[in-house]
Amino acid sequence: MDFLTVTFVSLQALGATIGVVSAVWGEIAFARALRDNTIDGAERAHLRHVARGLRFGMFVLLLASLGLVVLAFERHLALQPALQSAYWVEMLLALLIIVISWALSKKRISFALGSAAIFSAWWFLAFLTLGQLPYLSLGAALALYIVATAILFGILWYARMLLATPPASR
Repeated sequence: MDFLTVTFVSLQALGATIGVVSAVWGEIAFARALRDNTIDGAERAHLRHVARGLRFGMFVLLLASLGLVVLAFERHLALQPALQSAYWVEMLLALLIIVISWALSKKRISFALGSAAIFSAWWFLAFLTLGQLPYLSLGAALALYIVATAILFGILWYARMLLATPPASR
């Protein structure tokens, strides 16, 4: 591998890692804000910083992906990214994160479902870019993502329910 390929692959992994860290940080910040059932100005500012981290992670990830596609095209590689299912899984997850984030901002999807879907999509992107997922077809990856999102939805719902319950009744 040459310097440009290593740089783009590293940037892609960095973008996914920034997204995962920001998503985890956002869930923790939301859980802290949920303790008193109100989100004050400082907590809103903190959540805005988390959102900036998520946007920056997505920007770096997509820019590095574009760089890898252009590099593969320019070098006339036999196996172009558009012919690999891993590329389409990555693009589908990135698009899913963007669309669900938009739907959350417009209140067209419930927060519990949207946050679970975004959280699991970021983790899938991180595992994919770091090479921790086995080869999966697009359908298999989508099915695994749906199952993981459903499980994560249940876990996050239960954790939020526990946090919203007053301490005396626990």
